[in-house]
Amino acid sequence: MRNILMTVMLLVVVILLFNNIITKDTTGTSSQITSQGEAANTKISQMLTSR
Repeated sequence: MRNILMTVMLLVVVILLFNNIITKDTTGTSSQITSQGEAANTKISQMLTSR
């Protein structure tokens, strides 16, 4: 029974960490990757159109 409880608690901690680190609205890794990708796409399109 104790092993099951420890496993469930560990899973809850992992889920909370994932939500706070990866999927946070403005400062999460996912939003940073999106914003950096958009900035890179803009720079690339500007380089291609300035020829």
